Amino acid sequence: MERNVSLNEISDGKLYDLNDLVKADCNECKGCFACCQGMGNSIMLDPLDIYRLLINLNITFAELIADKIELNIVDGIIMPNLKMNGLSERCSFLNEEGRCGIHAFRPGICRLFPLGRYYENHAFKYFLQVHECKKQNKTKIKVRKWIDTPDLKKNEQFVIDWHYFLQELQNLVKGTQDEKLMKDMNMYILKNFYITPYDAKIDFYLQFNERLGSAKEYVAENL
Repeated sequence: MERNVSLNEISDGKLYDLNDLVKADCNECKGCFACCQGMGNSIMLDPLDIYRLLINLNITFAELIADKIELNIVDGIIMPNLKMNGLSERCSFLNEEGRCGIHAFRPGICRLFPLGRYYENHAFKYFLQVHECKKQNKTKIKVRKWIDTPDLKKNEQFVIDWHYFLQELQNLVKGTQDEKLMKDMNMYILKNFYITPYDAKIDFYLQFNERLGSAKEYVAENL
């Protein structure tokens, strides 16, 4: 989901690379879980997020969507997002003590926060969202350490490929009024990238790239 706002309005005006220091460390968010509630359907999940959840929780997509995630339409594309529960709209994975129950394999958006991504020229850099995190007295930390993601270079390429594929898809959807075609395409994307299990013994990024290639062919043939 892209935000149509000025970068200067929401950031410190700087763009960061993986080895840059950024004032984002919240001391393990002790005593605070403000960013884990009241987020509506904004915590969208990419194929890697779903893969991590299914593998680590040892469940199926059907079991996950039963009470932990939900589906919503974002710019014409059906996307999964974390589900918020109760009057306070707490993340479905937040425990009674206000701690993340999936921290070791939390989604990419959660790993980034309070950082965001600024996309340009088929690449991206990181920026610090200065109005989002409620925690005071944050300290500096390297971007790569804060994100805490294995195979970061592979991960960044995956993020780029997924972002621009969705962007192209959304632009194509805007140009058609064929509701059946849009429904069929959405079901294909959902099944191809999310519902059909990935093999835990094979590199995720390799499997994703194969599915991305197939999806691009499908889109080219049908839109």
